[in-house]
Amino acid sequence: MHHLLIHPIAWRLSPLAAVLLTAVFLPASPVRAEQVTVLIGDPTPAPQSLTTDKLNIPFGVEFDPQGKMVIAEYIGGRVFRVDDQGQLERIAGTGKKGYQGDGGPATDATFDAIHNLAILPSGDVLLSDHLNHVVRRIDATNGKISTFAGTGQKGFYGDGGPAAEAQMNVVMAVALTPDKSRLLIADLGNHRIRAIDIESGQITTLAGNGQRGVPEDGQQATAAPLVDPRAAAMDEAGNLYIVERNGNALRVVRPSGVIETVAGTGKPGDADGPALEAQFKEPKYLAIAPDGNVFIADDMNHTIRKYDPVAKTLTTVLGKGEFKLQRPHGVTVRGDWLYVVDSYHHRVLRMPLP
Repeated sequence: MHHLLIHPIAWRLSPLAAVLLTAVFLPASPVRAEQVTVLIGDPTPAPQSLTTDKLNIPFGVEFDPQGKMVIAEYIGGRVFRVDDQGQLERIAGTGKKGYQGDGGPATDATFDAIHNLAILPSGDVLLSDHLNHVVRRIDATNGKISTFAGTGQKGFYGDGGPAAEAQMNVVMAVALTPDKSRLLIADLGNHRIRAIDIESGQITTLAGNGQRGVPEDGQQATAAPLVDPRAAAMDEAGNLYIVERNGNALRVVRPSGVIETVAGTGKPGDADGPALEAQFKEPKYLAIAPDGNVFIADDMNHTIRKYDPVAKTLTTVLGKGEFKLQRPHGVTVRGDWLYVVDSYHHRVLRMPLP
């Protein structure tokens, strides 16, 4: 909700115009500290062991079809489900680095830096196995692990063919489209956003030409360069948002296929305000609310930012007030709540959608 303080210009306008102008200029209030709930974890890092009730630098959080929270660790190398008593149940990963276990129980598998996860309507969990250059899959029916996409060899290959035969180069974030029909992949080293059709298994490129650079507004996304796409998410209207860490920007690919920058100047900073004048400092992940607002984990500002596509503003909603964050990564919207992975405080938080 916006404050209804009167903007200075509004004193010279009609009462209705004053209210409308106020709604455009004044951002929503940051969430108060007492509105933030720590759901699981604490600032003490966990040991890398099989049995622990602590998290070790979690990056991703999502919910399964039963509404249970699933958390993936970046450093700890494990995946947990939170049970009905609020305890961590390990469902994948031994805590060691590697690329082993396909065909067997996911609890015996090894990964190399899980960046985040997505969960299919079947309950199958898809993991971005970051430095193995693949997407792994945990089968919800039998708990076994397999490679869903990628060969494990770093490269760029396979568009138009089976994702299992494709090559990727540093798989960052994965996310499902709103209709759950496609998996979006931030293929960082290839400077591309790619998509896998869940039913056919075919992989294609949605944005990026393989070159590093700042895209020009109005370019076809597949012909444009990208700086370093870290994560992508699509809204209900088909707008594909891309966050770039070293690009310090939020970009969008419209349903027409053209790309434009909608937030950030490209230079690091922490300024709020009109989105194209505002600044990020190495943003890493994003999630989209049903109303179209985009929530961004602004890693090195230690904050959560909100991009409002109607007002075209960027505001800070968590991290600058009493409640402090330490390099947040994952953000997920569920119902009226925003879930935040406060990664270097080793915990997951919940706050009302601002």
